[in-house]
Amino acid sequence: MGTSRNAPLFTQSHLIVAALGVTQIIGYGTLYYSFSPLAASMGQEFGWPSDWVFGAFSASLLAGGLASPWVGRWIDRFGAGQVMALGSIGAAIALLACALATNAIAFVIGLVAIELASTFVLYNAAFALLVQIKPTTAKTSITHLTLIAGFASTIFWPVTTALHEHLTWREVYYVFGAAHLLLCLPIHIWLARLSSNGHQFSMKAATPVVEDMLPIERLRMGFVLMVSGFALLGFINAAILIHMLPILAALGLGSASVLVGTLFGPAQVASRLFSLMSGNRLQPLSLAIISTGLMSSAIAILLWSGSWQTGALAFAVIFGLGSGLSSIAQGTLPLALFGSVGYGERVGQSTAVRLVASSGAPFVFAFIMHWLGIGPSLLICVAVGCLAAASFALIGRQLRVSINEEAAGASSGRWR
Repeated sequence: MGTSRNAPLFTQSHLIVAALGVTQIIGYGTLYYSFSPLAASMGQEFGWPSDWVFGAFSASLLAGGLASPWVGRWIDRFGAGQVMALGSIGAAIALLACALATNAIAFVIGLVAIELASTFVLYNAAFALLVQIKPTTAKTSITHLTLIAGFASTIFWPVTTALHEHLTWREVYYVFGAAHLLLCLPIHIWLARLSSNGHQFSMKAATPVVEDMLPIERLRMGFVLMVSGFALLGFINAAILIHMLPILAALGLGSASVLVGTLFGPAQVASRLFSLMSGNRLQPLSLAIISTGLMSSAIAILLWSGSWQTGALAFAVIFGLGSGLSSIAQGTLPLALFGSVGYGERVGQSTAVRLVASSGAPFVFAFIMHWLGIGPSLLICVAVGCLAAASFALIGRQLRVSINEEAAGASSGRWR
């Protein structure tokens, strides 16, 4: 009898994740991954070199990152579902505004609007919605969601390219804007209604997971360490991914560079699938440390192997595995450490710092490569990865110290 009573809830939970997966694929595909296939046409129309076009895109990403803390507060206050529904309308308007831009300034403003809208509808808001609906199962739901959304680039790179063969980049943005209104908006409205009760629960009844275990000073330090770790990981991820093909070519891999690069996406999805198949036995802090170790090890392998093709293939696979686990940790670690109360704001603040680091990474890494060369640049990335691992390890140390102090206090109380 108990099983049949639980079955509808189980089905609804999976339906929620599947629906969110659709909006995340469309969101990431239209607001992020579509830019690269369209960038050359955008640059030609406005008379810009490709560096300027991608520079404008980086600036828009930075603007979106800086807005994340405010969006996070709105998510906590009004509910993630309502914010995502508003974001769907905003994304459609932003895509339309960019498509209608008559000059370069209006085009840049349109790009900034697109990335501002993305903060309302992508991972941060989606993770918060899952937490608000049911905090106790949010960790598993977030893993499911990242697995589905991991196919956004696989789907939208070829879709955007195929559309662009028949449509201008402006017309492609018209199509994508319509997708947000016709597909994402109804789903987000449904989720907003569904999540209203869950949001009230998470705001009133939920208790932070670690707040009873750590003094407020350690909570603050734990948050700083967590944000620092994710920012350092974001720097590595952006620096390596943006420059992956030039790095591989400079190491002498030639035409094999493209093959190596294509392994990153499937490896990223594979790591999320492994996490799902393992039943999420690994704690979020362990996931963060493992992902950092994998990404740092991958860069070290590339540095050691040089032009050896097998080593480069191992690099792409291991780096993709680490990046995939990192995405899960970014959503689950704040929940595990601080609970569901204020989750949206915490994730927003963490994302802001991470995106600031990510937006500057391509330029900083290019500067280092120019002056020091490929080898020292990769070695610096390994060192940055070690710093990120140290940040997460220090959080674990704080938790152990707190547990020991609590155990000692309880023992002392018994002897009294």
